[in-house]
Amino acid sequence: MKRDVIYTNGLVLAADNSGSVGEKPGDTVKADYETVGYFSARVALMECLAAGGEPFAAVLQNFAGEAAWKSLIKGIERAADQAGCRIEITGSTETNFTMSESAVSITVIGRHIRRAEPFDREAVCYAVIGKPLVGPEVLAEPDYVAPLSLFRQVLEAEGVKSVWPVGSKGIIHEMRNVTNNEELQIEHIQCSLDASKSAGPATCFLLAVTLEEAQRLEALCRPLYTPVGVQL
Repeated sequence: MKRDVIYTNGLVLAADNSGSVGEKPGDTVKADYETVGYFSARVALMECLAAGGEPFAAVLQNFAGEAAWKSLIKGIERAADQAGCRIEITGSTETNFTMSESAVSITVIGRHIRRAEPFDREAVCYAVIGKPLVGPEVLAEPDYVAPLSLFRQVLEAEGVKSVWPVGSKGIIHEMRNVTNNEELQIEHIQCSLDASKSAGPATCFLLAVTLEEAQRLEALCRPLYTPVGVQL
């Protein structure tokens, strides 16, 4: 199972970027920069946490202009607070040249404190928390975006064996990761959500939970809990 992080020197490094989303005239998706900072940080924080890291620092690369900096930082701080993380933030802003579209990149650094343990795939079931959303859908359907506070609760819940934020490659990609089966195809998945759709800024996440704890976890996550069946 390969995660989109780097493990090095007792640290976990995760990153995310955002392009053509912001307040510039050329942006495809119009959003205030606090929202841009929030969702960019959200992805990197979730990836770091899911990989066993405890975030303590973030590096912001801002190509949206100097005026965007404070709002981006505010969004990052809001995401970190919701995820239960205390982080320091540094970074840089491109001020020599002006771009016609917004661009932001963030790297989150965490201490590697949780190690993944093997689990019996016959003794777990799978579920998606949240709904895959991308672009304008993220702002239009906020009630279907899995809250960061809930993500932290699930990550630490009894019986949860593995958690994978869903990105642009969709639920099917993360199912291949969690089942360690690269041959898994859409037709092998039973899910009421579109398993191939991009989840944009990780608006949902996949988990493996023991059969004994599945019902309790569903109650915790309702109404965002969607069971996922798989033919291995």
